Amino acid sequence: MARFPVVPGRSWGPGWWSATTGGHVMHGSVAMRTQLMVLDRDPAVVWLAARPVRLVWRDPGDGRPRSWVPQLFARYADGTGLLADCPAVPDAGGIRALRAAQIVAAACTAVGWSYRRLALPGPVVTANLRWPVGYRHPRNAGTPGLVAAVTAAFAEPAPLEEGAAACGDPVAVLPVVFHALWTGRLDTALDRPLHQRSLVGPGKPAQTSEHDRNQGRERSAR
Repeated sequence: MARFPVVPGRSWGPGWWSATTGGHVMHGSVAMRTQLMVLDRDPAVVWLAARPVRLVWRDPGDGRPRSWVPQLFARYADGTGLLADCPAVPDAGGIRALRAAQIVAAACTAVGWSYRRLALPGPVVTANLRWPVGYRHPRNAGTPGLVAAVTAAFAEPAPLEEGAAACGDPVAVLPVVFHALWTGRLDTALDRPLHQRSLVGPGKPAQTSEHDRNQGRERSAR
């Protein structure tokens, strides 16, 4: 794993605590942290790592050695892998990054992986995910009795505040509700601002993941 560079005068946190791995995954930017949040919530992802490999090649034009370190690696339940970069804006890194993307994508194809420059989710989705993300640790899953009560309260879509109040003290119930929203056992619309009156309902376990959609697009393009 390639280490993150130390920049004088700038400090980063210890990393992202991943519910998928049960440990910390280092990150070097807000954009990378946001993508870790999205991937960590994806039920198809079974492992995450930061800056896992350095690719080295000779430039086909001038023959000079080039290298690139993708920012993230995700392993999926179907055995496939994703190397990814996390640009804050689409053209981040300029022409060098775009040329490297072509090389990395070709190398990934050769081993049955994929490579993407991940687009950031919209600001509303990002803000909404920050509600349940703070409750992703298993300690917030709740007791079997409380889980059953929460599941029953939201068996039909109900306002977040009302469903939680029906289960008892909101101080004890809301962490369980947010954990269920994180894991997908409960569901709500993330493209609209999340608030106390937002409708929350049962999760959609059969919902196609972003990984499955991308895999389908890649197969169609071949």
